[in-house]
Amino acid sequence: MTELRKQGLTRRALLSRAVAAGALAVAGAGFIAAPDAAWAVEVTAISEHEMATLLQMARDIYPHDKVGDRFYAIAVKGYDTAEQKAVVTEGIAALDAAAKAAGFGDYLSAGWEADRVAILRGLQDTPFFQTVRGGLVTGLYNQKEVWPIFGYQGESYSEGGYINRGFDDIDWL
Repeated sequence: MTELRKQGLTRRALLSRAVAAGALAVAGAGFIAAPDAAWAVEVTAISEHEMATLLQMARDIYPHDKVGDRFYAIAVKGYDTAEQKAVVTEGIAALDAAAKAAGFGDYLSAGWEADRVAILRGLQDTPFFQTVRGGLVTGLYNQKEVWPIFGYQGESYSEGGYINRGFDDIDWL
């Protein structure tokens, strides 16, 4: 927080800038903020553009309307490291180049999900795509806060197993 104050940016100013921007926005050096919630993600090793692109890529690979962007941000935050910087930078550059070849300025400027998915399909066999896709499986779905959205009650061994916790509560059969 003191770093924000040194830059003349308070938490309140950071959040108000994000709301004013309308979408995921760069709200100061090294921050991406959400307009619809009180969260922001700080980037240290990769650029704000690369983090925003990873967020959109994550949402396009595993689209869930009921899952908020903050959960996707948590899932891709692990790529903001010095060890991952080269892989992310090269991967996002390839993604943006594919988007440019498809007639867009970059991946984020492809406004329709179908257009972004088509771009991703062209890169789905690359190590970058496979690394991000694989990391999202655990990074997104291992967050206990998203489990209720999918109806998952968590592990059940300690509760006596699923037989005693709704295994047979199917009422539509």
